[in-house]
Amino acid sequence: MVMALRRLCRYARPRPPLPLAAIQSPRPSPESAPPPLSGLSSLLPLSPLLRADRTLASSSLYSLFEGSYTATRNRCLTTQAWVDAPTGEVVEVPLAQTGEGIAECELLKWFVKEGEEVEEFQPLCEVQSDKATIEITSRYKGKILQILFVPGDIVKVGETLLKIIAEDAQSPLTSECHEDATSLNSDLCESDSQRSSRKGEDFKGVLSTPFVRHLAKQYGLNINDIQGTGIDGRVLKEDVLNYAASKGIQEERPSLSQVNVGEPGLLKEGKAFHMHMLDEKCYEDTTIPLRGFQRSMVKSMTMSAKVPHFHYLEEINCDALIELKAAFQNENTAPNVKHTFLPFFIKSLSMALSKYPLLNSSFNEATTEVILKGCHNIGVAMATTYGLVVPNIKKVQSLSILEITKELSRLQQMASNNKLSSEDITGGTITISNIGAIGGKFGSPLLNLPEVAIIAIGRIQKLPRFDDDEIVYPASVANVTIGADHRVVDGATVARFCNEWKLLVEKPELLLLHMR
Repeated sequence: MVMALRRLCRYARPRPPLPLAAIQSPRPSPESAPPPLSGLSSLLPLSPLLRADRTLASSSLYSLFEGSYTATRNRCLTTQAWVDAPTGEVVEVPLAQTGEGIAECELLKWFVKEGEEVEEFQPLCEVQSDKATIEITSRYKGKILQILFVPGDIVKVGETLLKIIAEDAQSPLTSECHEDATSLNSDLCESDSQRSSRKGEDFKGVLSTPFVRHLAKQYGLNINDIQGTGIDGRVLKEDVLNYAASKGIQEERPSLSQVNVGEPGLLKEGKAFHMHMLDEKCYEDTTIPLRGFQRSMVKSMTMSAKVPHFHYLEEINCDALIELKAAFQNENTAPNVKHTFLPFFIKSLSMALSKYPLLNSSFNEATTEVILKGCHNIGVAMATTYGLVVPNIKKVQSLSILEITKELSRLQQMASNNKLSSEDITGGTITISNIGAIGGKFGSPLLNLPEVAIIAIGRIQKLPRFDDDEIVYPASVANVTIGADHRVVDGATVARFCNEWKLLVEKPELLLLHMR
């Protein structure tokens, strides 16, 4: 019966609705019906008079079931909003895929609060993956209903970050189906009571702030089990602490304000309690979770430690480089450009890589292949408050020293503000670690896989040296340490490469012969 009614509603030709009186009026009896025209009805079965009589009944039946079916279908396709969102649809905003191989991100900060109105494409929050910092924007215009994570949480790709009441969503249907189509409603969709109970389960939860939910999560508690004492049953911080104490998870201690130190004999006890709390706080262990770039460093260095390294140490005389840098700085007319030694090292390194391209390659362990990189994307290790990060300067062989200086300044500024993009971090072919900027003389760097070489530059220091006539003179010397993947590069190749690079640094005028 239901299938027949569906086909009737689907294939019946649309007709203009009839007055309610015409639908509810009984069909005329054969006695009261007007007599048919003589012989026409029998000769013309499609006669308009006969069809008009049949149309009345079919149109009445069609209107009856069309109205109930349309109402029922609309009810089934409409999303019932939460009780706090009577005019819009509650939309869950998940953490989308931020890059290839990224399974989770750390939530850094929120730009919105619960109850705020948001516009389309407005920034919602900022997250950090192993590779970059990304802003999550809203695809909807509406109101923030619920925030599910707090800064510092690790959010997996696909998990819901927050819920928004979207203004452009369809409101749920409130009209009831026709009483004559009750059986059809029960077969095609759920009743209102079933829908309400199911939606109540979908959006089951208690009122609380993200901080309180995070606190309950730290204690391993289900916040739905905690009885809230705030307005409308809102769970407060004190509710979580008291519930944890009742479960024996946290032993409640009286605060210093609860100790009546004004009573005789309790002043010393209050002071001793205060000192006891200070001592426990000073000597308490602290657990710091690794997030963002620090987590990435754990993974990359663990992999790098499995690769057979060898290191080659050399010292470079930087007297000529110091004079050239001073000359550039004296002639500098751009106030936002500060000349340093690092751009000279980077440019001369690119010149040496053109002669020894094996140092500018990557190793594919799965296929046992070495890929010689066409671009010199030289990475520079930078220590920031957010951890160690290695952005790279793209196509150094086509850049001038001034262009390298400006790009290096941009990357340093972006790194300090934690605004580096995935493009800035990925695609490096060789890495420089300028430990001399902090004060180290030399280091033993680990590879930044899949690169096959990394260079550590120590600080420039004045040391006594002998000339060809065995006369002692002061020299500005910097130690450089080259770490290489011994599966790909041998010691002789690294030594020849280092000699070429050293020559270009000690005699920077030779750079002019090779610049394009």
